[in-house]
Amino acid sequence: MGCQIASSNNRFYAAIEGTYGLVPSIAASHRFSALKLSIRQDPDQAERRDKTGSRTFAGLPGPVRRRTRFQLRTYVSGLGLTGSGPAQGVLVEGALGGDPQVWDGGTVAHVAGTALTFGGPHGLSAGQAVAFGGEIRFVLNTADASTVILNAPFSMTPSVGSPLGRTMTYFPAKQPKSVSIFDYWDPPSAVQRILYGAGIDRMQIRINGDYHEFLFSGEAADVIDSVSFVPGEGGLVAFPPEPAPAAFEAQLIPGHLGQAWLGVVPDRFFTLTAAEITVGNNLDVRSREFGSVLPRCLVPGPRRVELDFDLYEEDDDATKALYQAARQRSPIEVMFQLGNASGQLCGVYLRSVIPEVPEFNDNERRLQWQFTRCRAQGIADDEIVVAFA
Repeated sequence: MGCQIASSNNRFYAAIEGTYGLVPSIAASHRFSALKLSIRQDPDQAERRDKTGSRTFAGLPGPVRRRTRFQLRTYVSGLGLTGSGPAQGVLVEGALGGDPQVWDGGTVAHVAGTALTFGGPHGLSAGQAVAFGGEIRFVLNTADASTVILNAPFSMTPSVGSPLGRTMTYFPAKQPKSVSIFDYWDPPSAVQRILYGAGIDRMQIRINGDYHEFLFSGEAADVIDSVSFVPGEGGLVAFPPEPAPAAFEAQLIPGHLGQAWLGVVPDRFFTLTAAEITVGNNLDVRSREFGSVLPRCLVPGPRRVELDFDLYEEDDDATKALYQAARQRSPIEVMFQLGNASGQLCGVYLRSVIPEVPEFNDNERRLQWQFTRCRAQGIADDEIVVAFA
């Protein structure tokens, strides 16, 4: 006799598709933890308008096109103790589109303010992240083969010979990548699902809750399951079994720990109460072409990166400078460091953001400023960088 399924008895895996709509193979290392995966399919076909001599619905010819929308919520985690990679890295890569840039660290030879010199060639490029002492910073530019200029100084200046830790940095690209998301349940005889051809139209990073969160949403080619599977769906011959269990590491980042650096000349703010970064890809899918029921590829439009953040007003120069920048529409730099321990670090860097004039929120005992829809800008695929350490 069957039994009801506990909602916690489920495991998620994700992998980048080499070709849109073809489900890739996965291993235990592709596993990540999530809060909720919502998938909804709706028929995408007009009503029949022919006169049949009756008011009865006579049905639609099949198969009909379907729109498959999804939303996935996860907590933010770092590289982990083994440094193998962030659990949600595949999803961030799919949303931004660029290949992850891995830096294995280096040894400090000299520090002067934000200028960091290594004992040899650093191999870093503008935008990549470096990590030291439970902090993450981004390379503003490279002075030469052994020296980089950081976007902000470390709280504790590295001494000569100090090692800098491994980082993994994700950049935007012209084309987002399609992803397959695997949804396995216990017991194995229950219905298992694969969402394939998933294009992440929106990625949101929510800061300063109980935990920092990612929210991914968009449209997929289709969702297949282990019960109704037909060979050929998703390019598969058979529905794939779940990979053999392995040790699973999810170093979640506490929501109340981190740093915020804001300003024309960035200052560290301790008054931030909440922030949300949204990456909108303006995605469309080729789903209306004659001869195909399923979408054929992803078509991105202009990227839109926006920042909302709230902070308490203080009568200091740094806070007033933010207001002045908003009034003058002067670009500011923004960096958020989530976490404060190696293996549990995530950094978000927006090199040029136009702040909007804040709304004054006086509903509480202390006055808050609410900056909304502040748009990031850039030159070419450089509005935002996300890194893990």
